Amino acid sequence: MKLLLTSGGITNASIHNALVGLLGKPIAESTALCIPTAQWGHPMCSPASARRFIIDGIPATMCGLGWKSVGVLELTALPSIGRDRWMPWVQEADVLLVDGGDATYLAHWMRESGLADLLPSLSETVWVGVSAGSMVMTPRIGEAFVNWSSAPDDRTLGVVDFSIFPHLDYPDFPRNTMTSALKWAAGMTVPCYVMDDQTAIKVVDDTTEVISEGQWTRLTP
Repeated sequence: MKLLLTSGGITNASIHNALVGLLGKPIAESTALCIPTAQWGHPMCSPASARRFIIDGIPATMCGLGWKSVGVLELTALPSIGRDRWMPWVQEADVLLVDGGDATYLAHWMRESGLADLLPSLSETVWVGVSAGSMVMTPRIGEAFVNWSSAPDDRTLGVVDFSIFPHLDYPDFPRNTMTSALKWAAGMTVPCYVMDDQTAIKVVDDTTEVISEGQWTRLTP
């Protein structure tokens, strides 16, 4: 699977170009499935915020970029309908657009639904995460980012070998400062990327590349 791990979505030309490069064809010729599941695990999210992600109003950063088609894949529903029904939807999609919320909740439902097990076989599929949709691919998110009350700990899927501190200096998140990031990184056991909403991390095979028109830094424990 090809990963584009963003903080705020496709927010600038550099990240947009990286997405098109991963797809290998124009966005207008690509099919997408959007996954809002992480929202249900975060107390700040609601049905209204899930709707905003799906309709992706102007300026579009995820679902509204002009895809050939966009469908909704709700992971909490998948265990009740069987893999034979939903697996072809995922396998036929060019890209999975994965929203933020709580990464531990998303990791739980990726495992429960069977999507996590399917990921290694999706070699040509692009995963575009925003916030928790990116953090879920890391080994841990840190206790500060766990908002799901039933989370056993801060562990996530561990697809990549680094952790992410998103939304650096974002106005609506006053605690997401570099000072907070340094404290957070001190409790981690892998390299950490602190990044703002103009930054993304592209991962293909064993190659990791930062794509940014904003601010980011790499910290080691």
